Amino acid sequence: MALVVQKFGGTSVADSEKILAAARKAIRARQQGHQVVMVVSAMGKNTDRLVELAREVNEKPPAREMDMLLSTGEQVSVALMAMAIDSMGYEAVSLTGGQIGIKTDSSHTKARIHSISTERMKALLDAGKIVIAAGFQGIDEDSNITTLGRGGSDTTAVALAAALNADQCEIYTDVDGIYTTDPRKLPEACLVRSVCYDEMLELASLGAGVMHSRSIEFGKKFNVPIHVRNSQTDLPGSLIVDELLASPLAVSGAALTKDEALISIYQVPDVAGTILKLFGPIADRKITVDMIVQNVSEDGETTVISFTVPREEMGDAIEAMTPVVDELGGRIGATDQGVSKVSVVGLGMAKQTGVADRMFRSLADAGINLQIITTSEIKISALVKRDVALEALRVVHKEFELDQLVSKELSLEQVASDREPADLDEVVSRLQGIGMEGLMIDDIALDDSQSRITLSRIPNQPGVAAGLFEQISAAGIFVDMIVQSFASDQIANITFTVPRKQLADALEIAKSVGETHGCDKVEHKEAIGKLSVSGIGLRSHTGVAIGMFESLANSGINVEMISTSEVRVNVVVDGQDAAKGLACLEKKFAVS
Repeated sequence: MALVVQKFGGTSVADSEKILAAARKAIRARQQGHQVVMVVSAMGKNTDRLVELAREVNEKPPAREMDMLLSTGEQVSVALMAMAIDSMGYEAVSLTGGQIGIKTDSSHTKARIHSISTERMKALLDAGKIVIAAGFQGIDEDSNITTLGRGGSDTTAVALAAALNADQCEIYTDVDGIYTTDPRKLPEACLVRSVCYDEMLELASLGAGVMHSRSIEFGKKFNVPIHVRNSQTDLPGSLIVDELLASPLAVSGAALTKDEALISIYQVPDVAGTILKLFGPIADRKITVDMIVQNVSEDGETTVISFTVPREEMGDAIEAMTPVVDELGGRIGATDQGVSKVSVVGLGMAKQTGVADRMFRSLADAGINLQIITTSEIKISALVKRDVALEALRVVHKEFELDQLVSKELSLEQVASDREPADLDEVVSRLQGIGMEGLMIDDIALDDSQSRITLSRIPNQPGVAAGLFEQISAAGIFVDMIVQSFASDQIANITFTVPRKQLADALEIAKSVGETHGCDKVEHKEAIGKLSVSGIGLRSHTGVAIGMFESLANSGINVEMISTSEVRVNVVVDGQDAAKGLACLEKKFAVS
């Protein structure tokens, strides 16, 4: 007998007919001998309507009362679902988050789960009942109702699956599974039959609407297989699994983050502590910073730092940073609310050359200019003008033949046989005091085998980056980090890292490209250290990057380059500081 958690989103329980259809899926699983826990969202647009009502009576309703109000949507759904199952001759019990024992912190409207009690659910399951849990909600230590924020029902479902050590978690939605990109934006998107947790974390953080990143974090922490399916069909859907089961494609998906804003800070000191001073006030306001681009100083004294935030948060970000920028003697330069981020994600690109240059060339051939570029081990992102963003997505999607992708097909039996459930006691002990959604740092690493090359003040126009990295790739040189920073609409700086043993060849190519395009100068540093903090939930725990900047600043270590992703934050420092930097990060995050 297996234990299955089934989650039904708002569109899957939007009316009585859909509620009855969902009830039949749960009963079918019960007839097959499985124990079943259902997690149900509020019906259709019910939550949106409740928000509208709140705004009608109070422009700024208290967060506690918003949680009290919004939690009623799920309570309606679970009661109706229990009634539907009862009408078909089966026993079901509906439970609120508080009745289950989902304990959270007190961050109303965006609470995090601390612990889940399983005794009541297990007793009901052992009695042959279908348990219907209200998604999106819990209670804090004072028994106040809390809600989990965006994607909260997904988070509830995977968290319950983890706590119960379920065999799988089925996420029922209004699409057939996970696609290579959003099929509402590109009809040619292909269904992906299997994807690994890290790839899905990146795609979710980039705006893939099927699941929220917090739920994927739970899946990875506790090794819960997640099965995304259409609630209206019996199609097989998509499986999110450990990377050892998924196929390591160079590119498995593309995504578009449409409403971004770019902020550039000029003439700030290129010394230890500058990054911490700049981003500390933003972190204090819980503003989400996405792309951070710091390139190598041109004059050795000052630097330019560019970053993106959600469009609606640009004003708050500027307000938070202005006093610090003034104190540092810098200035807030270019800002642009009309930009979008296009990205490609794939586990295989960490070991394959040529992915970046293919992406850059395809966009250049389409006449699309790249304002800034950042890369991580399994993701490449470029900022483009919003009016060409959809075309940019279509171009890269076609370039990597994602419209014809055939991904690895896994059976549930294969996943079950190969799966090693997480040791819940061990994981929970690691999270002791910070809860089930606490930040889990897996590794602190130093790579001191690379060198960096910088092309300063090169023309910012389509084809420049593509030409550079095409030649680098043709020479068989593996490029790790790439940062293209924004100097102006016409000028950019490009820095990249390569294996030290390939520095001479890469430098020769860079100088040739620089001469062709009238680059001001090409410089390099033979000995650098790439410091990485890896874990689960780095994006949703904004303090990780700040913690890195703080510990390095306190040790007098300057940060030369930055790249961030959902599962890793990388910084480049001078090679002489590398070992010292590793030691201070290990101390900061208590990893040895």
